[in-house]
Amino acid sequence: MTTQPTRRAVLALGAALVVTPVVTVSAHAAGSPVRPVAGLRGAFTAASKRYGVPRDLLVALSYTVTRINDHAGEPSAAGGYGVMHLISNPSTNTLATAARLSGHSAAALRTDVSANIDGAAALLRSLADDAGLSAADRDDVDAWYEPVAHYSAFADASVSRLEADAVYQALARGLSLQAGGESFAVEARTVRPQLGAFADVPTIQQRFEAMTDDYPPARWVAAHSSNYRVANRPNDYRIDRVVIHTVQGSYTSCISWFQNPSANVSAHYVLRSSDGQVTQMVRNKDVAWHVGNTNNRSIGLEHEGWVTDPAWYTEAMYRSSAALTRHVCDRYGIPLDRTHIIAHSEAPGATHTDPGPHWDWARYMDYVRGGNGGEPSWSVIVDNTGAFTASSNWVTASAPGQYGSNHRHAQPVLSSDVAWFSANIPAAGSYRVEVWYPQDPANNSRTPYIVAASGGNQTVYVDQRSSGGRWVLIGTFSLAAGSRQVVGVSRWTSAAGSIEADAVRISSTS
Repeated sequence: MTTQPTRRAVLALGAALVVTPVVTVSAHAAGSPVRPVAGLRGAFTAASKRYGVPRDLLVALSYTVTRINDHAGEPSAAGGYGVMHLISNPSTNTLATAARLSGHSAAALRTDVSANIDGAAALLRSLADDAGLSAADRDDVDAWYEPVAHYSAFADASVSRLEADAVYQALARGLSLQAGGESFAVEARTVRPQLGAFADVPTIQQRFEAMTDDYPPARWVAAHSSNYRVANRPNDYRIDRVVIHTVQGSYTSCISWFQNPSANVSAHYVLRSSDGQVTQMVRNKDVAWHVGNTNNRSIGLEHEGWVTDPAWYTEAMYRSSAALTRHVCDRYGIPLDRTHIIAHSEAPGATHTDPGPHWDWARYMDYVRGGNGGEPSWSVIVDNTGAFTASSNWVTASAPGQYGSNHRHAQPVLSSDVAWFSANIPAAGSYRVEVWYPQDPANNSRTPYIVAASGGNQTVYVDQRSSGGRWVLIGTFSLAAGSRQVVGVSRWTSAAGSIEADAVRISSTS
């Protein structure tokens, strides 16, 4: 990630502009000094007891924001410190708030692991008090959703939900990992988070609107207008580079930082480590500020994680990123080679090292090119003549560019009438979902595809007026094992034009 000007300069210039979240200073914050704690596990346990914050919640939050790694005291791109990612940047200062609540100095919170965890617990407890949690509530992990969502003080409430959801997903999955030379375990559990003040806040998925047809699988969260330049590429600048970055931070902190008017930095896309989820923040036609002199000619991809920690570079992220890069290269005629698909560190004049030595370029380029090494272990194509169910409103038709001998189509209506493609998913895991439809300018510009993911149905909107007659990736999803309806095409859209249900391809990511 590159800033314009440098990140350190921005932080220095904006030091007087910090805004702290509204929290209550409670009596527990002014208690006896924290005793030195040896080791991470002891620090989590001590902070949990001191402030009445569930220990597993603290661990899951730390895992979500840093993978329980303080990265040798170096701040994240958004100015977050320590294993709990306490933030100090021109617009947010949860670190200062934690210092005030816990009695630790800001320097200690930045450099001492025990103090960092203790300060985070003090902040969470204060936020819990603000939310009205009683002593009984504090014993229930599910009651902490609202304090967790407020923890990072993101300006966009939907991004706050994104981070809180990730914490509760970690609690639901359970954790077993090594960090700081110690073993951590959080038992999997059923979670039913109480959303509190966030009950009426839409998730990123619910809020998502297809602002462009750049990449239909991506969610759209716009970067602040001061962090990129409006352009008309490729008419004014040729696009001939894809630049691979590592965030030096978490997915949500990166999204929030690009929304921050003080950042002076952005990238076109941000990718999540756990499942490869993609958020687009700058349109392809516009110039994101991510790589200095190469900005005008490039598309920037930021990947959640730190260059020193290979655990962030997951199979799901590699495959999702490779699919996005291939899509960009196909669209703009960019050669699929290492001259045109480059690391941030390889750009002229670069001073950054990302994505670093742990990024597996051979594996990534194999996936981008679709070589044998990039073939999935399991894949199935479901045509509309196969395991397909639809009402009589879905008429059989023929058109150039369709998959197989025919396809189905219907007209939009503001009610539920879904055509479903069924498949027998061999094992629970991460799967790529691609769709095929005949291209026609009279098709619908906002066709809803529904994927029956393990966490609930997810909807992706596709402009069927373009990109037809080939496989179009709509995303990577967690699917449960078993035979059932997996991908649907819905008629519920306010956009005009024929809705096409032709074929789907579902492929494992391993």
